Amino acid sequence: MSNYDEARSVIEHFKIDGKLEEIKVNTQGHINSTFVSTFSKDGAKTKYTHQKINKNVFKKPKEVMENILAVTKHIEAKVSDLPDKERRVLSVVFTKDHKPFYIDENDDYWRTYVFIENVNTYDKIPSVSAARNLGRGIGTFQKQLSDFDGSRLNITIPHFHDMNMRYRQLEDAISRDPAGRVSKVQEELDFLFENRERGAKIWNAFEDGTLPNRVTHNDTKMNNVLFDPATDEAVCVIDLDTIMPGTILFDTGDMIRTACSTAEEDEKDLSKVSFSTEMYKSLIGGYREIADSFLTSEEKDWIKESGRTITQIMAVRFLTDYIAGDVYYNIAYPEHNIVRAHTQIALMKSMDAQWQNF
Repeated sequence: MSNYDEARSVIEHFKIDGKLEEIKVNTQGHINSTFVSTFSKDGAKTKYTHQKINKNVFKKPKEVMENILAVTKHIEAKVSDLPDKERRVLSVVFTKDHKPFYIDENDDYWRTYVFIENVNTYDKIPSVSAARNLGRGIGTFQKQLSDFDGSRLNITIPHFHDMNMRYRQLEDAISRDPAGRVSKVQEELDFLFENRERGAKIWNAFEDGTLPNRVTHNDTKMNNVLFDPATDEAVCVIDLDTIMPGTILFDTGDMIRTACSTAEEDEKDLSKVSFSTEMYKSLIGGYREIADSFLTSEEKDWIKESGRTITQIMAVRFLTDYIAGDVYYNIAYPEHNIVRAHTQIALMKSMDAQWQNF
């Protein structure tokens, strides 16, 4: 059975009114298999997003969905008075037997969301004003959850942003070298191991209690935020699979990493990859308009470093996956993961060259 046919057979188990008109594959994500369907009823059409959760990545899909339901319910209460509340938070569609997921004959977990219409997404931030709006959007998301008890959430991927663990995984991949690639990436390895100690500082500060434990998204890259096409306001944060307790700096870091790069995450031409201090100043200006109301002084002090740290951890993860034989991230071509690692390293070097200017 093809992925398309598999999705079609699964959709009928969800509580959706109307007639199925169309299914399209969505190839934007790195992890889950995603499809978008269109249903019609009484002349109106409604779209839905369907995903098969990647069990190799999310080994506890039930707990993932429990976290998503808890967080979306909390945010729903915060946006209930807004005229466009349906665009402000993901809406989970339940199965016909009222479960937030369907388990198919292969024990794969599927979920469905109402597709959010009339929004834009960006892989690369289009303007300085959009950067400010992104900062405000992430700040708003964090503020909405600042009174949420993080202990209620499941830890679905332990040590997700633990730099020490990520380096141990890299060392394991090097020792095994299953694809015979280590000899090709010695320069990249040298740079990352030179930066190992600095990269672990935020995680270590979180571990020793210097940084407070909060509810964090853990994957606030730019294309996980939806923007209003008319105003460019950030209206919704999506891709909630990695919602867990953690330090808020994981989120500020990925926001900085993706918004302030002059190139996409997999740009092959490294001459195009640099860190925009102009974007950074606008981004963090917008972010702190909202976030200063709940951040601690220690969190504020580490905002700048968080961007470099999360860029580094992504470089380590992409390089680890490349050495391991591309077993984690979806790739479009054999060198995709090493290209991704190169862009992260180039971005780190650009940050370092301009560190006193932002």
